[in-house]
Amino acid sequence: MQLNLMMRVAVVAATAVVGSAANAAEITGAGATFPFPIYSKWADAYKKETGDSLNYQSIGSGAGIKQIQAKTVTFGATDMPLKAEALKKDGLVQWPMVMGGIVAVVNLDGIKPGELMLDGGTLADIYLGKIKKWDDEAIKKLNPSLALPSTAITVVRRSDGSGTTFNFTDYLSKASKDWADKVGADSAVEWPVGVGAKGNDGVAGNVAQTKNSIGYVEYAFAKQNKLTHTGMINKAGKKVEPTVAAFQAAAANADWANAPGYYQILTNQPGESSWPITAATFILMYGEPTDKAASADAIKFFDWAFSKGDKMAEELDYIPMPQSVTGLIRKTWTAEVKNK
Repeated sequence: MQLNLMMRVAVVAATAVVGSAANAAEITGAGATFPFPIYSKWADAYKKETGDSLNYQSIGSGAGIKQIQAKTVTFGATDMPLKAEALKKDGLVQWPMVMGGIVAVVNLDGIKPGELMLDGGTLADIYLGKIKKWDDEAIKKLNPSLALPSTAITVVRRSDGSGTTFNFTDYLSKASKDWADKVGADSAVEWPVGVGAKGNDGVAGNVAQTKNSIGYVEYAFAKQNKLTHTGMINKAGKKVEPTVAAFQAAAANADWANAPGYYQILTNQPGESSWPITAATFILMYGEPTDKAASADAIKFFDWAFSKGDKMAEELDYIPMPQSVTGLIRKTWTAEVKNK
């Protein structure tokens, strides 16, 4: 079942309520669009099992950080992790919830998913506006057997503050000195070219409707909306496809135990099979919550997701957090989130 491309309203699992509706909890969160498909799927299953609802606003990482800072939601969600000093300043606790891959998607007649290969430097040059047509020599060199059209490239990028953008531009900065010098990495950047769209769903919808376009989205959005993803040439110089195995290979280098606030960036990782734009998505909550009952309800949901949500995550091509890491996170909850 395809996601509604324009959907940006709250996700509220509408299933049979277990137990008394009067006693059911409604957990509120807002932020990253990257994990929207899996949070939605978990919410549905969780309500069927417990009667409790997840009301999650898929509004982008930047807006999610602002909402948790304003205390208008119980948790915020971001694909751009906050550094330890920022967490300490606001009294926030952060942990990774799930991992996945970001892919370039194109709308080109006759091109099948994975057929078009790009590398980081070429992708950066497209987003810098240096490569303007699909039959540019740099793209043809990577795809000598493809018949590429001599048409202008329509570049689609995020218009909102986005953790997906942070990870995408972090990768471009590592792959291209020109990008690093001129644009850099952040959740919102001064884009040299491109048409802006809000959310992963907005970028997906724009690419789906625009011939000869290119965009970047979390892989679940590409897969569920039947978009054509590109292959990539990774740091080791190998051609790779966006698969769970390739995402896992990139994530294998993450040292979560020694990362303050679990701060980890998984782009451009070494390894012959690593997908180059892999990312984690993070939860933000207060260590000293104003509403302790609501905070406890949220932690129950996240604990359930770690215990029972792995298969659902894998079905959407996300990577569950390893048990060794979820064990660390549970200790973090006990030590740092004061729900009593």
